[in-house]
Amino acid sequence: MAFSYVVQPGDTLYRIARRYGLNVPSILAANPSLQENVYLQPGQVLTVPASHGSTYVIQAGDTLYDIARRFTISLAALQAANPGIDPVRLRIGQTIVLPPARGERIVDIGNEYGYAEMNEDIRLLLQKYPFLQAGMIGQSVLGKPIPVIRIGNGEKQVHYNGAFHANEWITTPLLMRFIEEYADSYQNQTRLRGRDMAQLYAEASLWVVPMVNPDGVELVQEGAQPGNPYYSQLLEWNNGSADFRRWKANIRGVDLNDQFPAHWEIERDRRAVEGPGPRDYVGPFPLSEPESQAMANFTNQHSFRLVIAFHTQGQEIYWNYRDLEPPESKGIADRFAAVSGYRAVKLTGSDAGYKDWFIQELRRPGFTVEAGLGINPLPVSQFNGMYDDVIGILLEGLKA
Repeated sequence: MAFSYVVQPGDTLYRIARRYGLNVPSILAANPSLQENVYLQPGQVLTVPASHGSTYVIQAGDTLYDIARRFTISLAALQAANPGIDPVRLRIGQTIVLPPARGERIVDIGNEYGYAEMNEDIRLLLQKYPFLQAGMIGQSVLGKPIPVIRIGNGEKQVHYNGAFHANEWITTPLLMRFIEEYADSYQNQTRLRGRDMAQLYAEASLWVVPMVNPDGVELVQEGAQPGNPYYSQLLEWNNGSADFRRWKANIRGVDLNDQFPAHWEIERDRRAVEGPGPRDYVGPFPLSEPESQAMANFTNQHSFRLVIAFHTQGQEIYWNYRDLEPPESKGIADRFAAVSGYRAVKLTGSDAGYKDWFIQELRRPGFTVEAGLGINPLPVSQFNGMYDDVIGILLEGLKA
């Protein structure tokens, strides 16, 4: 039976559909006035059609927690799919709806992949693979913890990051999928794309920051809501438009990858953007933003042998900075190109980026990988192909 649903902060059509075991077209069909590419507003009332998914009949001794574990469904999703069920008064013979199970794979990108999906996946990964370690490197402007995940216990330290730019959020599931496949191969003593992951685990410690810019990603996927403390400014900075899908910056309109003290003044003058906006504003001074500060502090706390920042798009690998990079950087970039099909490019006319600062300060190999092709944000239909391209780089980076 269909029921009315009041949109909550953070809701999208995809998230509501997944919660109730539906797909986006079925919700659109039940709400003819809705448009798929328009942000939902908290308080908006939707009609949620009946799910035609699986059902389960309550047995003696069942709890929602046990059922969720048995069918690899999150407890929150199971409760949401059964809004009329009292979880402490289940009745034997009672029928409940089972939303789609995650199956064996945890990181599953069916549509947008945001801060909420990342945090849920981290929680599930830690449950399944107890040798993973997770923490936080700092907080965003709006106070969201910025997670970091470690896998491996080797002496060599390596760092990967994604989603510096908000509309490049697809780099987050690229990294999350790799963590899951790496962890699964290590736990089951299998090879990943021909690589011995137990050996890599023993040789290197990989630290991954999957989403540097959570406020910006949320803005791209959910739009600006009146409760946001920057709501009025965001609309002004976005030239009056409520469509934030092309937004690159953080929530204060600062491009986080133009924030690092590597000839920052030259980049400021080159960009010539005077104030906050969707892209290219370098901020009032280097490391003015909590996200860039967190990345700099985190990097300074470790002795990384190599770092890779994942961006989109262009299918290119940038490996140099003002001739300060070590001699082996070009050879590593050529190996990355060989395993990915991407092009290794000696870049000029760019400063103040994370890999620029890393190379300048430490004289160690630092890389920017521009994954995929098209206009950001890249469609999720590209995800599997992008992952097949970059997994070779992700693996090779642990050996470099």
